[in-house]
Amino acid sequence: MGPSTSSASAPSSASASSSVSAPVASADTPGRSPRSFPAPETSRRARTRRWLASWRRRDTRAAYAFISPWIIGFLALTAGPMVASFVLSFTNYDGIGATRSVGLENYRQLFEDPQVATSMANTLLFALMRVPLSMALALALAMLLLRVGRAAGFFRTVFYLPVMTPSVAVGILFLLLFNGNVGLINTALGWVGVDGPSWTTDGAWVKPGLVLTTLWALGSTVVIYLAALRAVPQDLYEAAELDGAGRWQSFRHVTLPQISGAVFFTLVVNTIAALQTFDEAYTAFFGTSNAQTYSHEAALFYVVYLFQQAFQFMHMGYASAMSWLLFLIILVITVIQARLSRRFVYYEGETR
Repeated sequence: MGPSTSSASAPSSASASSSVSAPVASADTPGRSPRSFPAPETSRRARTRRWLASWRRRDTRAAYAFISPWIIGFLALTAGPMVASFVLSFTNYDGIGATRSVGLENYRQLFEDPQVATSMANTLLFALMRVPLSMALALALAMLLLRVGRAAGFFRTVFYLPVMTPSVAVGILFLLLFNGNVGLINTALGWVGVDGPSWTTDGAWVKPGLVLTTLWALGSTVVIYLAALRAVPQDLYEAAELDGAGRWQSFRHVTLPQISGAVFFTLVVNTIAALQTFDEAYTAFFGTSNAQTYSHEAALFYVVYLFQQAFQFMHMGYASAMSWLLFLIILVITVIQARLSRRFVYYEGETR
């Protein structure tokens, strides 16, 4: 009984030990088939089935019902016109007669039209002057509001009210304030012995005057910066003060990094707005017969020239090509800003 028992138990123990010592099969083991994953088509079908199944839920249908006005508006007022303008950019269309395909002729003409280059140069120069100045002034006002205390709400409203002013009224205001002879700006400069320039007739001063006029409506940027400044942790300032940092060093190493996300957002938004400037310049220099001056060349912004081609000369196809060129320029500038922001923008919680 003893030998038979030991001989019977030996194979079982050997098999147990072999099963314990057997290597676990993996995808990298030679001779073994790798772990299989679902095909992309299968995963897409699964996602589609889950999306269709979600429509059975009442909250899903309610959510889409709430956002349906935006979806309809986007398709009808944004996506649809964009597709139509892209098609028209390859045609010769005057808004009345039939369209006639011209291929890439409109796009070739963009590089031959000297007014396109002039208007784009005016627009870029205007953006380079307006965007940094408006952001710096808005940040300074936001930091002042941060120190006001309880009255910050009142002043925040006061600074934001000009944003609601129609831009056409701002263009008329430009003519009243910056008139070289009887304007309020030159009158005030005369009180301190400064002979003011001809803002509306001297081509060198047209764009600076328009920049100063558009600063009237920087309240939205001020509100964004004020919210970002209030979110900066106070213990960071206390730590910087313990390390011997002054006001400028605290602003540079604490405030700016903490609000860099808001600064980047306003940079992108203000740049796009500056490149699409139209109302103030058109109202002041092209809208009425009383505004006809010899400084049109300096005030001819890209969107103003696009508007003239579309609705004054009825070159709808050419204007559509101009609009797509502007879209590509804005897209390239925005992508460059986004790439550069990776070095300077700090988001709380991110790991580098």
